[in-house]
Amino acid sequence: YFYGTFPEDFTWGVSSSAYQIEGGWDADGKGPSIWDNFTHVPGNIKNNDTGDIACDSYNKVEEDIYLLRALGVKNYRFSLSWSRIFPNGRNNSINRHGVDYYNRLIDGLVANNITPIVTLYHFDLPQALQDIGGWENSEMIDLFDSFADFCFQTFGDRVKFWITFNEPQVIAWVGYGTGEFPPNVKDPGSAPYRVAHILLKAHARVYHTYDDKYRASQGGVIALCPNIDWVEPQTPSNPRDIEAADRYLQFLVGWFTHPIFKNGDYPDAMKWKVGNRSELQNLPSSRLPVFTAEEREYIRGTADVFCFNTYTSRLVTHATTQLRPFSYEYDQEVVTKVDSSWPSSAVPSQRAVAWGMRRLLNWIKEEYGNPPVYVIENGVGLNTKSQVDDNSRIFYYKTYIDEALKAYKLDGVNLRGYNAWSLMDSFEWLDGYETRFGLHQVDFDNANRPRTPKRSAVYYAEVIRNNGIPLPEEDE
Repeated sequence: YFYGTFPEDFTWGVSSSAYQIEGGWDADGKGPSIWDNFTHVPGNIKNNDTGDIACDSYNKVEEDIYLLRALGVKNYRFSLSWSRIFPNGRNNSINRHGVDYYNRLIDGLVANNITPIVTLYHFDLPQALQDIGGWENSEMIDLFDSFADFCFQTFGDRVKFWITFNEPQVIAWVGYGTGEFPPNVKDPGSAPYRVAHILLKAHARVYHTYDDKYRASQGGVIALCPNIDWVEPQTPSNPRDIEAADRYLQFLVGWFTHPIFKNGDYPDAMKWKVGNRSELQNLPSSRLPVFTAEEREYIRGTADVFCFNTYTSRLVTHATTQLRPFSYEYDQEVVTKVDSSWPSSAVPSQRAVAWGMRRLLNWIKEEYGNPPVYVIENGVGLNTKSQVDDNSRIFYYKTYIDEALKAYKLDGVNLRGYNAWSLMDSFEWLDGYETRFGLHQVDFDNANRPRTPKRSAVYYAEVIRNNGIPLPEEDE
């Protein structure tokens, strides 16, 4: 265990997302999103839960800000509901009520010296845009840019930290590959690659719009936010396992960060594997699309900082996978598993493996030339109704934050901020309200959705107050 504190300007925060907490799904002229429609089909979500009311944050701006003040956070990361601002996804349908809601939230944060970190897209696409093909349609590049431009213009005088896409790999793979998330497209071999190609171009376009029109006057930063599980080679002395671990990370993260932080193009491991396998599948060309030289130049360098979400680690080995059906998953030629001794959580695939945090931070440092790094989501889901005494969550934060501290202090990782997921219990996608990630408990059976701080909230507030984990006075 390592004692120490973070730099003076280190930014502590908590995170949330619009569909998971806001509710007010059709309030004041908001248009439907793909998640609104998906949750309204019985059987899609555990217990038929929906985000119709969620934590009712749409009506509880003051209360949410009160919780944030009590924690002592320096920042709050939340997302904008595109269809609350543009009900039909386009800027010819501006909904003033939606704009007012976000203005009240942002003004309240700024008045309390809490920096807003704003995500433009966190899974909840306006249904009207899904109706034209969603992220498989390259028209989305212009449409997303027009939405972002409006947000920069409207909120950018107070918002200085923007995230374009939350977890683009989830959008591409879980939305268009496995089809578990809306729009429920099950095309594992090709659609995820096509969608990722469009997401990268859309991200770059928005970055350049900010650069060209707003950066000089507003002076903010902009990035995207991938999800990363650390993977450890099952046999660290086996070169094939080491290569498999790198390949897993390239397919998961490098898919989006290699073009942005390196050379405007996909990682070699991806180009080789997908190209080679496409050839063996007798396809005329690789299922991985190709960027033109001009596009590579346009995409390279389009992030000011490195943001990411992380929850767990896995073990990985090389595997020979089947050629059919075509699949992004098989393309990786790896198999992953967890160690049964690692503490489990409410999400079977997410086990607490704190040392993975330090290794991951070091990997980012080595792989991308030590960029300024922000952990945007980190936390653990537990499955209990009354869980104000959430000691296992305290242990999770204590150990993960300590490993982040080691990475900063001992390894020289340029770590600038840490955000806990989540401010409060919320709608956990396919799991509905069963899995709880919050520092605050929300009573979803009560119409008023009262919030109660858990012991982990008290613990996290103490970490923030101490700016880390200083040596206890009696041990100094």
